Amino acid sequence: MPKMKTHKGTAKRVRLTASQKILRERAFGNHILAKKSKSRKRNMATSAEITGKIAKNVRRALAK
Repeated sequence: MPKMKTHKGTAKRVRLTASQKILRERAFGNHILAKKSKSRKRNMATSAEITGKIAKNVRRALAK
């Protein structure tokens, strides 16, 4: 059986921490920021953890 290839689209969107957590960036934080509140923009600046069944699929896509 050949090695699994990394899904490059997924690799560009998520990162794996040292403790094997999968983190992604939050959506809606790139443009039209003037109408968004400070707290909303601050919340978008932090990373979100991917858990559950989706995390299993992402881990498979990353070949980990």
